[in-house]
Amino acid sequence: MRKQTIFITMLCLCTFILQAEVKVANIFGSKMVLQRNQKNPIWGTASIGEKIKISIAGQTYKTVANKNGQWRIKLNSMKAGGPYTMIIKGTNKIIFNDILVGEVWICTGQSNMQWSVEDSNHSELELLAADYPEIRLFTIPLVASSKPQTEIRDSVWQACTPKSLPKFSAAGYFFGKRLHKILGVPIGLINASWGASSLETWIPRDAIEEKYKHPEFLEDWDWRMTQFTDKMFKDYTKQYIAWENAGKPGKKMRPPRDIRIGQNAPANAYNGVINPVIGYGIKGSIWCQGEGNLGRGDQYSELFPIMINSWRERWGQGDFPFYWIQIASMKEPDLEPKTSSWAELREGMSKTLSLPNTGEVISMDKGEGNFIHYRNKQEMGNRLSRLALDEAYGYNIEGKSPRYKSMEIKGNKIIITFNNIDQGLYAFNTNTIKGFSMAGADQKFVWAEAKIISENKVEIFSNKIKNPVAVRYAWSDKPNSNLYDKNDLPVACFRTDTWPIASEGKYLSPRRYEYNNTKK
Repeated sequence: MRKQTIFITMLCLCTFILQAEVKVANIFGSKMVLQRNQKNPIWGTASIGEKIKISIAGQTYKTVANKNGQWRIKLNSMKAGGPYTMIIKGTNKIIFNDILVGEVWICTGQSNMQWSVEDSNHSELELLAADYPEIRLFTIPLVASSKPQTEIRDSVWQACTPKSLPKFSAAGYFFGKRLHKILGVPIGLINASWGASSLETWIPRDAIEEKYKHPEFLEDWDWRMTQFTDKMFKDYTKQYIAWENAGKPGKKMRPPRDIRIGQNAPANAYNGVINPVIGYGIKGSIWCQGEGNLGRGDQYSELFPIMINSWRERWGQGDFPFYWIQIASMKEPDLEPKTSSWAELREGMSKTLSLPNTGEVISMDKGEGNFIHYRNKQEMGNRLSRLALDEAYGYNIEGKSPRYKSMEIKGNKIIITFNNIDQGLYAFNTNTIKGFSMAGADQKFVWAEAKIISENKVEIFSNKIKNPVAVRYAWSDKPNSNLYDKNDLPVACFRTDTWPIASEGKYLSPRRYEYNNTKK
């Protein structure tokens, strides 16, 4: 009996100690980068009413854990520099060393953002030169959840070295490296990207419920989730393994994925990956996603602004910069003009430029026809950094690609005027401008000829169209287009018409293989 009493007493004491221990959110740690020139939150947990003291760079802050055992303070604005030591003290003490202050960007999206440095062009050279002690890397573990999570595990801040860099986001790294060299300040990069993820999985559920005008979208997803069973998943997995063992004959099968806990269901990735770091001080976000939403370009134009606005609202930093890489290109060039799910998705992304402090990098000229993960991520880093230097940092450099501004019909020709012209238009690699098509009132497009007539104007014509009414450019899965500004930024794809497109009115989630191929 006495031993039992001692055991219970010790158990209660251990429980008290655990409850009393001051903790800090996992995103904070040694080697982290804090965003310069703004007040950055620090938060964690402790016993109810426990007093917490935080010190860094000669500053001291005090707070008390609330009735839920949570605490939060805001650091005063700091200039770029370091290293600093942060001490968080309650009944216990936490010490974080080698903290820098500089610029922090979150790198997010799907596989073309997740694509690693070691799998990109010239990876051996890039890794041999990857000794940047003031570039710090943090990768958030990929956890899907139907409910918002507050913790992340098994990840720490690391200085950029040939050993820490190989599996980090290539687009994120090349972007950050350019900024580090030009701005001359420490750079923090947070990798929160997940291959094969859909747009809706990165959006808070309540934001979709409140802002998206098509409730059938979530109703459809919820129905699919109830229909999916463990047996269906196991049966499909067996089929997939058998197909692989047989040498992958016939129609391609997708790898097994449990949609209930995967990276496609609405809010799953937001809850598990983004929510735990919401509020960490950042400069902005770079995004590369879209392939997971092909066939739903029109829907993308409605959901994408909802995602950006919901992140901004929850982050509490106002309209922080949000820049994205437009989806690239794939498949074979079209023999004749036709509909394109890739072009419709690009258009859906571009419509989101109506939001403040947003920007778009064009990548369709770097896509690989037989591989969705194009390897030239260096160019994406260059274009992203140009955009950030132009828009976020005020450098005298053009970061925006030329875009369609207006059209004028002159007889059997159409004059297209572009904006964002820096050094003037030119045709890359040939004297012939490629990529334009034209249509009359019958809406039947044919390839058209084009001629640059001024720094920002192009004349479009075709001997097959006597009375043209519309022009499209690079409207293809794999555009054969070559119009650039002389600063090497490609002209963005566009259409002058407002005729119905294939993805218009598609509001439901796609009935993909995860359900269709497993419901037998």
